[in-house]
Amino acid sequence: MRVLLLGGTSEARALAKNLHPQVDIVSSLAGRVPDPALPVGPVRVGGFGGVDGLTRWLRDERIDAVVDATHPFAATMTAHAAEACSELRIPHLVLARPAWAPGDAIVVASDVEAAETVAAQAYSRVFLTTGRSGVHAFTDSDAWFLIRAVTAPDPAALPRRHQLVLSRGPYRYDGELALLREHRIDALVTKNSGGAMTRAKLDAAAALDIPVVMVARPPLPAGVAAVGTVDEAADWVARLG
Repeated sequence: MRVLLLGGTSEARALAKNLHPQVDIVSSLAGRVPDPALPVGPVRVGGFGGVDGLTRWLRDERIDAVVDATHPFAATMTAHAAEACSELRIPHLVLARPAWAPGDAIVVASDVEAAETVAAQAYSRVFLTTGRSGVHAFTDSDAWFLIRAVTAPDPAALPRRHQLVLSRGPYRYDGELALLREHRIDALVTKNSGGAMTRAKLDAAAALDIPVVMVARPPLPAGVAAVGTVDEAADWVARLG
């Protein structure tokens, strides 16, 4: 059995380590992050060319199953995988880490709505952790932003007043607490990515009574099977064999 593992997350790397070499896996990375953390086993980097390109690749490579362990906000890739697997009648599973409980956060549906909330609430010093693709919604904001991302956003998308920090988690509670205090942050804007690697910022914000604006996850395609842990995904693959 040959399995395509759509990756780029810590869960994908853990699943690759669990399956390799007993299962013939190929991990796929989008290629948007320079110097990514690589999983064990064979790796391909780059896009497929939409649904048609992915469908052809799956057929040409004789893939028997697909596990989508991409980021919870990689909605386009997830939709393309679901469509291609449905067309080819290939078993397909989404491995999505559990979402964070929003608690008292202001939950919004998009980056644009998050930017509108920042303006409506008149937040002035914002810790923005929505990733480089989410920055463009705040370009015209009057607030000051501490922007943290793995890779630098397009300079044209950056708000007028900002400080950019390029780093990759995991982050620790004490460090996040100090960061919020040092920059006198009065609001945290984040996506509901889930997981422990970046959870500390929420705990630090709660400790300092800093409001949180949280972008909700996009829904999964209808009818797609999903699990929340690496062990569950590994069991799913084992049952196919």
